[in-house]
Amino acid sequence: MKRLLLAILLTCLPAFAQTAQPEPDFSSLSRQEAMIPTRDGVTLYTEIFAPKNAGGPLPFLITRTPYGVLDDEHGYARGLRVYQELVREGYIFVFQDIRGRYKSEGKFMMNRPPRTDRNGIDEGTDTYDTIDWLLKNVPNNNGRAGILGISYGGFLTVMSVLEPHPALKAAAEQASPADMFLGDDFHHNGAFRLSYGFEYAAMMETSKENEAFHFDRADTFQWYLDLGALSNVNALYLHNALPTWNDFVAHPNYDQFWQYEAVWAHLTEPKVPILNVAGWWDQEDFWGPMKIYETLEKKDAHNMNSLAAGPWNHGGWSRSTGRSLGDIDFGSNTSEYYRANIQAPWFAYWLKDKGTPPKEAVTFETGSNRWRTFEAWPPRQGITRRKLYLRAAHALSFDAPGSEVLGRGQSADDFDSYISDPANPVPYRHRPIYPTYQGPGWGTWLVEDQRFVESRPDTLTWKTAVLDHDITVAGDIVAHLFASTSGSDSDWVVKLIDVYPETFAPNQTDEQKKMSGYELMVADEIMRARFRNSFEKPEPMTPNQVTPITVDLHTADHTFMKGHRIMVQVQSTWFPLYDRNPQKFVPNIFDAKDSDYQVATQKIYRSRANASYVELPEGE
Repeated sequence: MKRLLLAILLTCLPAFAQTAQPEPDFSSLSRQEAMIPTRDGVTLYTEIFAPKNAGGPLPFLITRTPYGVLDDEHGYARGLRVYQELVREGYIFVFQDIRGRYKSEGKFMMNRPPRTDRNGIDEGTDTYDTIDWLLKNVPNNNGRAGILGISYGGFLTVMSVLEPHPALKAAAEQASPADMFLGDDFHHNGAFRLSYGFEYAAMMETSKENEAFHFDRADTFQWYLDLGALSNVNALYLHNALPTWNDFVAHPNYDQFWQYEAVWAHLTEPKVPILNVAGWWDQEDFWGPMKIYETLEKKDAHNMNSLAAGPWNHGGWSRSTGRSLGDIDFGSNTSEYYRANIQAPWFAYWLKDKGTPPKEAVTFETGSNRWRTFEAWPPRQGITRRKLYLRAAHALSFDAPGSEVLGRGQSADDFDSYISDPANPVPYRHRPIYPTYQGPGWGTWLVEDQRFVESRPDTLTWKTAVLDHDITVAGDIVAHLFASTSGSDSDWVVKLIDVYPETFAPNQTDEQKKMSGYELMVADEIMRARFRNSFEKPEPMTPNQVTPITVDLHTADHTFMKGHRIMVQVQSTWFPLYDRNPQKFVPNIFDAKDSDYQVATQKIYRSRANASYVELPEGE
């Protein structure tokens, strides 16, 4: 199991979501091992693969990883399998364990932030020193280096461009986290990602190599529910031994610790050409690459900042054909297209002076299933912001509420309500919920059919009539709720869903039957209400008072096709991916007691005075 887990993490894509590929042949490459010294004397384990019969000097392509430079049975780094198109193009490939992991010396620190003094070290200085050594010690190089990586490797890539080596000429951050409190692995809008945060911290900080936490059952839903309050984690299991978990407990708000760790805050103008890669259904780091692209774009005077986004989960562009994800078929091999037509030409342009300048933004529009190019993302031309209102009788309409007036004598039509019970939370995916990276489900839960929660009494649903024309959304989607709770804190989960047509015919295939009425999430997010006005200074909700709640559902490129419906769902738990809100305001949820968790009545208003809606960027 341990070796399987390592292989999965190396590719940053669950093995069960991959399509079998032909066994690659890397016999044309020579292999060299090195312990590369850094400025503080720590040496880093590195494997170097170079073409045996190169026609001339070649650039380096560097991948740094905390997951181990693991070799296959032939002695080739397994990471080469991700770069087969690049192998054919011709590069000197470099794979390196970061400090404190696997065969490298030094002390590991999770998401080590930028150094605070000129004599310090960080992941950027380790990359700088690595490039400097490679230029001097590996023959037949052309004096240029590129770097790329997925997830943690994407974070390492971003760190390398803060103070880049002069020879670093291209960087492709792919699914890099940008802010661990606002939108990536460990929190979204301050809501703690319980199962991922707990399991990932245990895996990374229990030993120098990945070691999964040992659960006593396959389905972790009940395990996390039996765990109770978050204060039980250290008391029962971790015993203050994991630095990252202790940081969660010590920093429940967006304080200086999280703000300094956020790599986007250290970015200015692009110093190195950078390709930002994102998957629309990335279950770990979708917010990150979009935030990094957005931040750099503000000062991109020399057209060095690019974006590629497609219909993938975490790292899905790097392996498999990309023809489908879960039950959703995209009509073409999107991952192969990215690797051959976006990534390979991009590196060839910057590192070999081949081809034409890259496009600013290339995205795959789901629903219509087509590739599109833009001069900017989000698109600046042809976009109309439209409000899709929650209406009575669970309807959804572009027409605003009319005669309803909120006030004394309020009618039942002014709001919809549900009971949120922390003891019976809404699962974020079908059960059984296996541990992260083990078993099916983790890599595809964002495309699961949402009918499995639609009939729950603690989930509200509104939907449009059948669409009589296509509706394309391209850009940022934002939900504006008017809500109340009988408690003093709450989580608000909003999902924008594409509802497939209900079809039936005697000769339907099983696949056609399965997709009839399918409910596909297009955009989704959670908002912890204590942070509705400030992530630095949380504040309670006033019980039973109508309160505006804004939930940014982030960017998308999707067409709701004619014959489909648009649906919005709202709920207050998404377990165990997110911890349960006690629904009672406490200063630090990590210190909450089991007795603090309480049932709450939740209301979503849809009157003329308090009209809840989702704002869509409708395009062509």
